[in-house]
Amino acid sequence: MDSDYGVPRELSEVQQKRTLYQPELPPCLQGTTVRVEYGDVAIAADPAGAHVISHAYPHTYGQPLAHFLRKAANVPDAKVISEHPAVRVGIVFCGRQSPGGHNVIWGLHEAIKAHNANSKLIGFLGGTDGLLAQKTLEITNEVLSSYKNQGGYDMLGRTKDQIRTTEQVNGAMATCQALKLDALVIIGGVTSNTDAAQLAETFAEAKCATKVVGVPVTLNGDLKNQFVETTVGFDTICKVNSQLISNMCTDALSAEKYYYFIRMMGRKASHVALECALQSHPNMVILGEEVAASKLTIFDITKQICDAVQARAEKDKNHGVILIPEGLVESIPELYALLQEINGLHGKGVSVENISSQLSPWASALFEFLPQFIRQQVASPS
Repeated sequence: MDSDYGVPRELSEVQQKRTLYQPELPPCLQGTTVRVEYGDVAIAADPAGAHVISHAYPHTYGQPLAHFLRKAANVPDAKVISEHPAVRVGIVFCGRQSPGGHNVIWGLHEAIKAHNANSKLIGFLGGTDGLLAQKTLEITNEVLSSYKNQGGYDMLGRTKDQIRTTEQVNGAMATCQALKLDALVIIGGVTSNTDAAQLAETFAEAKCATKVVGVPVTLNGDLKNQFVETTVGFDTICKVNSQLISNMCTDALSAEKYYYFIRMMGRKASHVALECALQSHPNMVILGEEVAASKLTIFDITKQICDAVQARAEKDKNHGVILIPEGLVESIPELYALLQEINGLHGKGVSVENISSQLSPWASALFEFLPQFIRQQVASPS
């Protein structure tokens, strides 16, 4: 076991005060008696998508939705659960670090212990590598003491983000069976929850007793849907970034001679950029989804920015702040197509030096239009 994992650490005065905060539970989750009502099955809104998903996940798709009810709810058909056998639950960080990850573990530990003091929460050290190697740490109050309300994933750590290959899936199943886990909780974003869904399907098909639970913890906020109001970590990251952006806005206004171009996190979704724009009011924000929907070119986007700068200059405002999501390049249709063509050439063994000569005429023209340092980045294998 790596000695740094799960070791209570010395906290600053601010961190110590932060550990005292107790998040409030919704009424339906308070106490040890649980009332559950099973409603309509969960189905995809798009019929074509539903057909694809039902064939990909025949054992887990279309399960009834479980609704947790308030204590005082008068629902005659609700299932009342007051006796809780001891359970063994495994938990692993699979995604990139995000605020709130430690609190997910804290909340789960509190819940299973409240229902049965003999239940055990087992953390896997080093992410999926630790899961496959069965490197574990039992989560106790002592372990949790210095990680409550603290950011990062350092209590357990993480390495690779996926459980996807046949070898990895079989390894995860072998670990769950060897440790006799009743459930495996996977904390992560879109990729991790996709892997969790596939793992649940494989376990169900193999009649493995371990249930798989995916927890949407991602600062990108790109798992928002009718079941997930917001992902764990999104609110914190937006507030922190908005404060920094506001500081840059103040600096730009003070000097009146700088433009700040701030790259926001968000590879395929611009939720963080949009939320931070609403909170901090920069002069301009570019959203990848709008670029893709409008099929804007790199020339179109450049012109929009230049027009905005010129319009402000005409009002003697030679300063400003512009937010750009990090995944903007892949949102521009022509650049996305260029990247796909370059990746295809890499797959055929074409060297970086010969990429330009092997591109189709339109792709070559766009490639040559880019500055030299950008061409080098685009041509390098991803």
